[in-house]
Order: sequence, then C-alpha cells, then structure tokens
Amino acid sequence: MVRSTSDDIGVAIAGVGLGAALLQINRETDTRMRVRALYDPQPERIYQRYEVGKELSSLADEFGIDAIADSYEDLIGRDDVDVVAVFSPCPFHHAQVLAALEAGKHVIVTKPLAVSVDQAREMVEAVDRTGLKLLVGQSMRFNSQFLAIRELFEAGDLGEIILAEGYYIHDLRSVYDRSPWRWQMPQDLMYGGVCHPVDLLRWFLGEAEEVFAYGSHGGLDDRYPADKANNFIISIRYRSGVTARVLGLFDLIEPPTLWAGTKSSVGIGLFGTRASVLDDRIVREYYPEGSPREERIEPSGSALGHHGEVLGMLRHFEECIVRDLKPLIDVRDGAQVTAVCEACWRSIESGQPEQVTREFDR
Repeated sequence: MVRSTSDDIGVAIAGVGLGAALLQINRETDTRMRVRALYDPQPERIYQRYEVGKELSSLADEFGIDAIADSYEDLIGRDDVDVVAVFSPCPFHHAQVLAALEAGKHVIVTKPLAVSVDQAREMVEAVDRTGLKLLVGQSMRFNSQFLAIRELFEAGDLGEIILAEGYYIHDLRSVYDRSPWRWQMPQDLMYGGVCHPVDLLRWFLGEAEEVFAYGSHGGLDDRYPADKANNFIISIRYRSGVTARVLGLFDLIEPPTLWAGTKSSVGIGLFGTRASVLDDRIVREYYPEGSPREERIEPSGSALGHHGEVLGMLRHFEECIVRDLKPLIDVRDGAQVTAVCEACWRSIESGQPEQVTREFDR
C-alpha cells in the first residue's frame, strides 16, 4: 500500500539508478517520508539494486510517485518537495547539493559528500548560511551488524581501543558494466570507496590526525584509467593516539567472502583492552584464567540488507527534521571524511605522511 497524507515530508530523488532503494519508503506506514518526484538524466538505464529494472514511468506508477522531472532544476523547484536526495555520480554532488540548498530544500547526499576539500568547504558554508539540514548517506552506519558493534562499544564491552582496521574490498568489473560512468568520468575510488571504512572508523575513533597512504593500479580492467590508483593501503593515526589500517581494494579478483555473506565486503576490526571484534565475531578477555573463545555478534535489528539500511537512514532524517536534531553524519562529518581522503591522495603523491586539516572541527 502506498501511503499519502497531508503532512508528508516530500522527497525528490536525483539519480534513480543509485537511489532506487529509497522508493521503498512509499510502502512504509510508520513514516511521513514520501517520494514525490524523480529525475534521472539516463532513464533508459534505470536499474534497481544493480539489476536491470523498470523505466521511470513504471517505477512512478508502482510506487505512487507524482511526477517525473525533465531537469534537475525542475525537480528542486517543486513546491511539494522538502528533501532532495542526491544519488547522482560523485562529481555531480557539489553543484547539485548547493543548488538544492539554495532552493530551500533539506538534502540527503549519498557518499561521498564531495571529492575535494574545496568543494566540502563550500557545502559547509551553504548549510551554515541556510540553516537547512544535510545528511551524508553513509549507509553502513545504519547496518544492523555495525550498530550491534556500536552498542558493544558504547557499553564499554571493548574497553579502550588499542588498534583498529577497516576495509572495503570489491571486484568492480561487473559494476563498471552496469554503471559506465565509474570508468568514464572516472569515479575517484578514494572518495567514492575508501570513504566507507574511513567513516566507520571515525565513528569509533574520532578525528584523524595523520595519514600515510600507498596507491596502485590492479590492471585487471583496462577500462579504468591506468594512471589512476584503484587499490589503496592506508595507515591512520588518530588524535587519540590510536592507529588503524585501512584497505580500499577495487581492482582485484573477488576474494573469499569476508563479511556477512555479501559479495561487496565492508568491515572493521576493533582491538580493545576487554575484547577484540572483527566483523561479526568477538573474543572477550580470557587471560590468564581461560583460553580464547570466539562468539558471534548477533544484530538486534533487521537492517542488514541495503534496503533496510536506506529505510533506517530515511527514518533518521525524518526525526532530525521534525525534532530539529543534528543528523548522524552531517555536512561537517562528511567534510572531515573528505579531508582524510584528500590527505591520503597527498600522501600517495608525496610518499610522506600528511596531516589532516582541522578546519571542519566544531
């Protein structure tokens, strides 16, 4: 059943290929969020969760959506739209987010917020000036597995974190087939991929102080430019003194599944004074009385899949709008992740450790 009430919070989606999961909110009965309008510059290539799907008109009919906009300008100019969801390719985020804010709309933008600190700086200024809300769609923060780890962390079950690691490992060759823009533009996989583990680790460890990064090109897919790195190994030192390793590997044969039965592997390891966690496993302190015993971390929610993550994200943003709360990953949070990624690129180029800017500190 498609829900419609007079107090709906109208949502417009720009980029339905990547943003198709948001459509499911129109079938939920416990939210005021409702998708009212769609825009995609290539409607003939719409796919839903990476599978060839229906054209925009069919999707609009199926989910009870009022309009298909002819342009981005028409989309953000609609009076029945309160929130613009920018799910376009990464290079479009900067201009589209700024235009939506200037049009008086709250914004959800899929990761990354921006592909440079200069862009992020302008977006922070625009949010501050307009007083509107912006949520960066780091969907892993709404995944039940990571939420379960967060609960352990907040309860003190892990103790003080000593070391950490994060990774995103994904053979992108079939993804390039479905979304050619990733190799044609090309997508910067530091900002568009490494941002996932960088954001997850920041959630637990706070702000990064310094990075040391290496980058290489895998050479498996000659569509991605050979002069641009697409595999990354990064060391991060946080202001707390904790150090972490980050792997962002996108041009390699898919390895054995590392996490939660998925083909696209995103995960973290947190090694504390009371317990060590790696993905969905935990070993609690046992020495000197016993021996290591591995336990499964059982998530309490149902948002393990991508659709569940996106629905959780939309419900969270609804609460932020209605109750005037800070989004979990707001514009400054997104800007700080962009700053870490930019420092990694500087380190790859210089061959030296590089400092992460503090300009987005609150």
